[in-house]
Amino acid sequence: MSDHEPGTPTVLVVDDEEDIADIYSLQLQDRYTVRTVYGGQAAIEVVDEDVDVVLLDRRMPELSGNEVLERIRADGYDCRVIMVTAIDPEFDIIEMPFDDYLCKPVDKETLVEAIEQQLTAKQYDETVSELFRATSKLTVLKGEMSQDELEDSEEYQRLKETTDAMRSDAESLMSELDDFEAAFKAIDRSSN
Repeated sequence: MSDHEPGTPTVLVVDDEEDIADIYSLQLQDRYTVRTVYGGQAAIEVVDEDVDVVLLDRRMPELSGNEVLERIRADGYDCRVIMVTAIDPEFDIIEMPFDDYLCKPVDKETLVEAIEQQLTAKQYDETVSELFRATSKLTVLKGEMSQDELEDSEEYQRLKETTDAMRSDAESLMSELDDFEAAFKAIDRSSN
């Protein structure tokens, strides 16, 4: 593992298939501080406040990725969680508190892009973070389900309505920030 500057994001790779976990780790170690574990219980033991992003396999023996995700959230860790899995998503993902969902196989570019997106999202307030999560779920389901299935799903329709409302809130927040920034610049110019 290469040495990193202080403040380098920490990524926890969790997969029971050691070869896959090791490949992801090798692909990421030049950009991030990487921790690698080969099962759900090991993930629970090593996750802490320093972990920024978790790459989490869903199907693992003994303690599944779903259970690990629940524990991470229940324990109050502020990390972003990206499910990286061979399990095709179904409507059950709507209630899962992950931040992104990638279907295997996943190449380095896709991993890095997803991690960077989550690191960016982590910097925003919870409204924007929730919007990222909901939009990710909508995108995954649109790619995997038929239009009829989507239209027939009350959960999907509720998520879509919630996402539209969150998007409106986020746009309002961004507008307020733009107004604040303009006012701040005007004050800054007048004080010089």
